[in-house]
Amino acid sequence: MYLNDKRRAGGRISPSRITPEGKVTVLKLNYKRTLLVGFAFFLICTFWQAYDTIIPKILTDRFGMSQTLSGIIMAIDNVLALFMLPFFGALSDRCRSKRGKRTPFIFIGTVAAVVFFMLLTAADASQLKKIESVSTIDDPANLSAIYEKVADDKIRTPEGDEFTLRSLYSESGFSDIRSSVYETSFAAGKILYTKSGTDGPGTAENGKYKNHFVTYDGENFYLRDRKTLADTPINPVITVDGKSVSLKSLFDGTAEYEGIPAFSQGTNAVYTNYVVPARQAYIHQITRNDPSSLIWFMIILMMVLISMSIFRSPAVALMPDVTVKPLRSKANAMINLMGTVGGMTVLVLGMGFAFANSAIKNTFRPYFGFFAVVSGIMLAALAVFMLTVKEPQWNADMLRESEELGLEKTPEPAPDPDSMTKEEIRAEKKKKKEEKRLEREEKKKNRLSGPELASLLFILLSVALWYFGYNAVTSKYSVYATNVLDLDYSTTLLIANAAAVISYIPVGIISSKVGRKKTILAGVVMLAVAFGVACFMRVGSPAIVMNIMFALAGIGWATINVNSFPMVVELSRNGNIGKYTGYYYSASMAAQALTPFVSGIFMDRFGMTALFPYATVFVCLAFVTMMLVKHGDSKPEPAKSKLEAFDVDN
Repeated sequence: MYLNDKRRAGGRISPSRITPEGKVTVLKLNYKRTLLVGFAFFLICTFWQAYDTIIPKILTDRFGMSQTLSGIIMAIDNVLALFMLPFFGALSDRCRSKRGKRTPFIFIGTVAAVVFFMLLTAADASQLKKIESVSTIDDPANLSAIYEKVADDKIRTPEGDEFTLRSLYSESGFSDIRSSVYETSFAAGKILYTKSGTDGPGTAENGKYKNHFVTYDGENFYLRDRKTLADTPINPVITVDGKSVSLKSLFDGTAEYEGIPAFSQGTNAVYTNYVVPARQAYIHQITRNDPSSLIWFMIILMMVLISMSIFRSPAVALMPDVTVKPLRSKANAMINLMGTVGGMTVLVLGMGFAFANSAIKNTFRPYFGFFAVVSGIMLAALAVFMLTVKEPQWNADMLRESEELGLEKTPEPAPDPDSMTKEEIRAEKKKKKEEKRLEREEKKKNRLSGPELASLLFILLSVALWYFGYNAVTSKYSVYATNVLDLDYSTTLLIANAAAVISYIPVGIISSKVGRKKTILAGVVMLAVAFGVACFMRVGSPAIVMNIMFALAGIGWATINVNSFPMVVELSRNGNIGKYTGYYYSASMAAQALTPFVSGIFMDRFGMTALFPYATVFVCLAFVTMMLVKHGDSKPEPAKSKLEAFDVDN
């Protein structure tokens, strides 16, 4: 016998039953089975983390796409999801195979996705050959080729300022720009140091030194290759213009000179402001003149997305297929944790592979190795899934247990009219008529009141608004980190994910005490502050600040996500939770489909630095709409298990 005692506050069903002997037993989740089922979600999140960080960089760096156009392409998967996911979900419901309803889709979709994912590297390699003449970083010949092609074109800096190369540089001046600089402070100001390497002006033997220093006032001079200026003899050196300059003349005295600190390496802002956009403009010309590689890339990309659509819904539906209703909250928490681990695995992988980092020097390195390892992880997860998950058996176990608990009833067979008397037929018709009347009355009871409907609309609007802000950052950050910050995007995104995971449990506890609305508002404030501070971060800004802001953003996003979906379904009535779930996902997916395109327009018009102001504005608007919500804010009791705090639907 099942104890059907819903908790009034949170609507949870107590996962316990009474045995024939009269003892109350608590249902226990089969963690091993749930973990094995979670490998399907693990490989899904592994793929999407790699996709969302690498594909935007390929589109802009290798094909010279604008942020608007790349945003449209990055939104395709969400557009496909609006009709492909329900289609394949319904198709899997009707599937009958020896391996179950969902497993065939997971196997076929994963294998197809991996094959097409690896084929993307062939199209990428083909494009790299076409842009080979301009893909070597810090090569004067490459920079001269860029100058010759786009010197008179109107180009925008990451800040959005329009310029032409010819108005700023001669060809020789442009070809002298280097990506890396070293800097140190002293009494006269700062010195920027550009490492010229073997292509530098010469060596000490012929009277010139291989390291090129440029002061902020434009004075050029050469020094010996030393860690500090104090290591360099105070002797005249040969400058670019041929004049001899004594280092001693740059300082007030020897004592001050001896105290100069060591150099610190950084990215040359001139390079990111002018060379990077000029190179992208030239690559855009190459792609426009010969779009064959782009055409193949897009065809393969569509096949990748269709392949992923084949099994996303079946993979999500598998957990309820093998888990009884009272335990699905815990099971869903484990599934979400598996997905988070998959995403974090890719970010750690990105930190380990040089070509996956966002440093400018790695812009044109092939992604074959990175894609191969990601694909290997997906196939390994699939192998574990296929070898261990027994879907038909586990589904039968779930149905049997559900029937024993009274959760599922075997439907009564429809009466045979040929074997019924006239009185029985009339009684059956009367019964069906009464059932329809009761169903209509139930629907009337389930209708939301005016204030409840308004709250539902404001919650859904809030969901759309914060997804507009958050998803714009997640879909554009890998490109932004390269062109504006020159930071490793893997590190910052990993920090955000880790902070979110750590915060799930305390957020669940807090929301049970102060309510969902207040907790969400606090999360929105944290997200807005994080994005607001990021608006002012540029090349040379302390990386620790951006890491702290992304940690704050991760906590804020977890705070929002834990509570927003429950607020929507809190307004549902018996039997229509699925409909309200659809409302939630329609709002979130519509925003995710639109925001890459809309944010791309802003970034093309006002510069790449418009990304975080754009995100901040939408998050702040979400705060306003959440303030107008008056219903759906019941205070649930704390979960018996800490794992239930991870029960988040993204």
